Amino acid sequence: MVRTDAAHSTGTEEHSIAELLQQLTEQTTRLAQKEIELAKAEMAVKGKRLGLGAGAFSVAGLLALFGLGAATAAAILGLATALEGWVAALIVAGIYLLVAGVLALVGRSKVRAGTPPVPEQAAESVKDDVELVRNKVKEERA
Repeated sequence: MVRTDAAHSTGTEEHSIAELLQQLTEQTTRLAQKEIELAKAEMAVKGKRLGLGAGAFSVAGLLALFGLGAATAAAILGLATALEGWVAALIVAGIYLLVAGVLALVGRSKVRAGTPPVPEQAAESVKDDVELVRNKVKEERA
């Protein structure tokens, strides 16, 4: 229902309360849908980061397993020509632990880049929208 007032004929239309409430409902629904889409997109990006971090851990473990036997035997045998066998084995084990520690730190940094797995941008956008609506309501009441 459109009402016009001859005293306020500025070319703008005034809408009834029912129409305004219907518009508010429609706009709120659209806004909620857009916020959900944003949250889904953000979660997909974070999931991808987490997957890359987990993949780095997995590949590091697999490569360590493949090379462990051959490299350990070769290194120990090579060092055993100059040192006692147990000392050679201890040196090789220390080197492997050092490499494993570095790979674990790389994997941890990738996992941290994807956490916390919450849609931070969408949550911030919703907060901004709520604040905007609150301000508009306060302005209308004043």
